[in-house]
Amino acid sequence: MTADAAQSPAAVLEPARARAIAKYVHMSPTKVRRVVAMIKGRPVAEALDILRFTPHAAARPLFKVVASAAANAENNLDLDRDTLVVAAAYADEGPTLKRIRPRARGRVGRIHKRTCHITIQVAQLEAPVAAAPATE
Repeated sequence: MTADAAQSPAAVLEPARARAIAKYVHMSPTKVRRVVAMIKGRPVAEALDILRFTPHAAARPLFKVVASAAANAENNLDLDRDTLVVAAAYADEGPTLKRIRPRARGRVGRIHKRTCHITIQVAQLEAPVAAAPATE
């Protein structure tokens, strides 16, 4: 048996995760992280509703990435869309475009146009334990 064929016990117990990545989004990662914090750990339907009605500019690319990750889980892993939660979400820094702006007395002001890479992972929520009906 090779090392690739043997699976660790942690890998067997970990639920299947689908992911989607948006690269080179022209937005500062700190601005995207504010919106990412609002959707971490929430069900996908609730996260999409939050992003749909959030006035931040970062909500639009995040909405697309969350919807794409949910579609990947549904189509590639045959997971039920109603049981998906946003398991991991983060915005990493991408390359910074450096531009110049003329300033007084022949000097130059630097303009940093930041980009980010947005990664969303969705996982299937374990089946909730049904509460026994209360008898009176």
